[in-house]
Amino acid sequence: MNERIAVVTGAAGGIGSATARCLARAGTAVALVDIEAESVTGLAAEITAAGGRALPVRCDVTDPVQVKAMVRTVAREFGGPHILVNNAGILSDSELHLMSRADWDAVHAVHLRGAFLCARAVYRHMARGRWGRILNLSSVSSLGAAGQANYAAAKAGVEGMTRALAVELGPLGITVNAVAPGFIETPLPQGAGGSEGAGGAWSAAAAETAPVRRAGRPEDVAATLAFLAGDEASYITGQTIHVDGGLPLGRLSLDGCGVEN
Repeated sequence: MNERIAVVTGAAGGIGSATARCLARAGTAVALVDIEAESVTGLAAEITAAGGRALPVRCDVTDPVQVKAMVRTVAREFGGPHILVNNAGILSDSELHLMSRADWDAVHAVHLRGAFLCARAVYRHMARGRWGRILNLSSVSSLGAAGQANYAAAKAGVEGMTRALAVELGPLGITVNAVAPGFIETPLPQGAGGSEGAGGAWSAAAAETAPVRRAGRPEDVAATLAFLAGDEASYITGQTIHVDGGLPLGRLSLDGCGVEN
């Protein structure tokens, strides 16, 4: 992974920051992309102090102008990019009769449009070098979860886009895969102002329903993403890999709590 350049969106979150640390330890220079650059300055300092290379970059992934500017900044400062981790996400859960168009549009804009815009922006850099990894965060909620029609549809769309891009970009040396986390313990509970989270209810649900009898950790997802970003995964593309502790189908939420990256 030395001399490779990675872009991680939503880098301030639990999975995003864990992934950035994991890639940095492997020798990858990491662009820490978030809608609030200040939220990743501490992470950048931490990675740099440990001997890695990190660059905090502000970007709203729903805005094509900002996405293009972000990729130009990364290319100018680091080179590349060679790896893209589409991790940025939000939640806006509610039952169908209460879900507004704004709830629907906001979730799709970040998860689906954002992943599309970022993939399109890095594509030429990867194609030029005939090597690239595009990694999209999906969720077990893509299989269906009450109160998450917007989120489930967006994540199902991410998986469909993953397969389409894998077919299109494979001949150029670019693999495209998705990772679908289950119950992941992250710093902020849903509704606490963050874009992700589990909390005590989620941990309890995972302990009862997942065969491994625990909730996942951000590092569990980060390790899978790091593997898919490496040379050892060069023959894996178009796949959605579930990192969910064997979470049984049909029990994807608890008391309205959703699953989020």
